[in-house]
Amino acid sequence: MENPIVVVVATVAIIALSAFFVAVEFALIAAKKHRLEDIATHSRSGRAALRSASELSVLLAGSQLGITVCTLALGAITKPAVHHWLTPVFSDWGLPYWAADVAGFVLALIIVTFLHLVVGEMAPKSWAIAHPERSATLLALPMRAFMWFTRPILIALNNAANWLLHKVGVEAVNELAGGQDPDALRQLVQHSVSVGALDQSFSAQLEGALDLGRLQVRDLIRLHPPVAVPADATVADVQDASRRSGHLRILVGPEAEPTGLVHVRDTLTAPADAPLGDMVRPLYVLEPEVTVLAALALLRASGSQLAVVRDRDGTLGVLSIADMLRGLFPEQAAA
Repeated sequence: MENPIVVVVATVAIIALSAFFVAVEFALIAAKKHRLEDIATHSRSGRAALRSASELSVLLAGSQLGITVCTLALGAITKPAVHHWLTPVFSDWGLPYWAADVAGFVLALIIVTFLHLVVGEMAPKSWAIAHPERSATLLALPMRAFMWFTRPILIALNNAANWLLHKVGVEAVNELAGGQDPDALRQLVQHSVSVGALDQSFSAQLEGALDLGRLQVRDLIRLHPPVAVPADATVADVQDASRRSGHLRILVGPEAEPTGLVHVRDTLTAPADAPLGDMVRPLYVLEPEVTVLAALALLRASGSQLAVVRDRDGTLGVLSIADMLRGLFPEQAAA
């Protein structure tokens, strides 16, 4: 193909197609799925992008196929043409034909590689990462059309890749996992502290919050014995126990297995010798294996501030929301 106009037009078209496939690939990887879900409620392109995000492995196969075809097309059309144009120029400069041919080949390869790498890959990649949801929705419909046309090939290629992964013990997935797990976030916090991007005082709070999902209530059980009064105790007994311990919530029943609790404020208007009666509230019981995050949710749902931690062998201790905060954020709890 020696016609310069045809070669230039074909080259521009091939590089544009390569840029399209690269942008689609990085846009769907960088796009947040919840944002695509919001766009999908009022946009056909958003719905197409969301469908592509749900079958990411097939989409990536399509992008890679498109990029590969474009690369081969540049090598078959543009590079020989540029090589053919440059060789006579070097010959006119006085170089032997073989040297002019080698120089034309090398320079043509450099020019084509530069155009493909910078214009056809790096620039669209940067644009897609900078505007992931916008680029994903903008390019979704033509990419879905390409995937529909080439789906049998894409599925075959994807299955072959998954088979190879399975042989080396890797389980393939069809979409990116959303969010970050606590361990990854904890590592990010520690890295931010080490490079000076996050103050040390804040890192303890963040790491404590990340521990909510894995820390168990057994790890925060108060070491001192619970304060309890007998089931037949009077208002005066509860108030006396509160003054001695400094606690506002007093357990009712045997210390080993209390059956309820009473808040001191409920006794303030009652006679000193009055029985506790209806002032006794149900006691919330937690198993020691329950995570602190789940315990907080359970106590909040029940309206309780205190729970007894008990296993099959009996009561291990009591746990309050204040204990959880003290265990997670010791400096703040002490303040």
